[in-house]
Amino acid sequence: MDFEASAKNLTTPVKGAKIVPNMTVDELVKEYSGCAFGAGRLAEAVDIYYEMLASKKTTKFFGLAGAMTPAGMRNIVADLIRDGHIDVLVTTGANMVHDTVEALGLHHYKGSDCANDIQLRHECIDRIYDVYLPDQHFTDLEEFLQGVYAGLPQEKLSIRQVLTEIGKNLDDDSSILKTAAEMGVPVYCPALQDSVIGLQAWLYKEGNPLHVDAFADMHEFMEICFEAESAGAMLLGGGVPKNYILQSMLVTPRSFDYAIQLTMDHPETGGLSGATLDEAQSWGKVGEDAKSVTVYADATITLPLIVSAVRTRLSKS
Repeated sequence: MDFEASAKNLTTPVKGAKIVPNMTVDELVKEYSGCAFGAGRLAEAVDIYYEMLASKKTTKFFGLAGAMTPAGMRNIVADLIRDGHIDVLVTTGANMVHDTVEALGLHHYKGSDCANDIQLRHECIDRIYDVYLPDQHFTDLEEFLQGVYAGLPQEKLSIRQVLTEIGKNLDDDSSILKTAAEMGVPVYCPALQDSVIGLQAWLYKEGNPLHVDAFADMHEFMEICFEAESAGAMLLGGGVPKNYILQSMLVTPRSFDYAIQLTMDHPETGGLSGATLDEAQSWGKVGEDAKSVTVYADATITLPLIVSAVRTRLSKS
């Protein structure tokens, strides 16, 4: 037996979590830090995210995939933007659709994943896992979006500019798009066409002038990446937002210094949503000495815990 090698691998005993009444979320997370598996990873994510947000020189990217807004996470993201914890948001069109729906006062409803979907279809109710919303919401959304498109400047626009204009037309302080527009935080959505916002833009363009350059955002986005003294990424889910953020460093002299991924996908299929952050190091997207961790759990559980714990630490620093 190589006793020297064994000694190097046996330095940190697992410490069982101790739960007491009236604990704060941060106190709970600190108890997780002595544990293994998902608990230990969550505690590590909090440590990394705290350091990333506390750094004055780090440009903070946030990737928002999945159905996070209909699940009730939009307030958290909007508050992070408002408090300067997100410098760049990259998201899916669907998340911004549902953010806009809520901003118009059109609610999502708690339902069941054990549903009779044929019956829901007959009742004109759409289902997102255990969230319901009526078809009528999309009629109201169409009316709103068509009005926004009619008021857009006639010059060529980027997708980011279109989303900023939508945000300016919303009156809901919990809205991601409204908050981003007010705070001057860019919202990039490389696959906007793959959403009702994109569908409505196409319908408007069928009979009216609408000039949107899908590539125009790239120059602006790359300038942000080039100018970043340090870069950190919080990635919820994967897909287009994750790739759009990480690939940016391929054309810059640097890599991400901080990276946190909250996902339930696994790497065996080779898909990006499950690809590890270690794999991203092979591309030079995540730096060799970067602080990074992947937490394998539902992001609607892990994001509020991480943000709550980090907010507590920031308030004391």
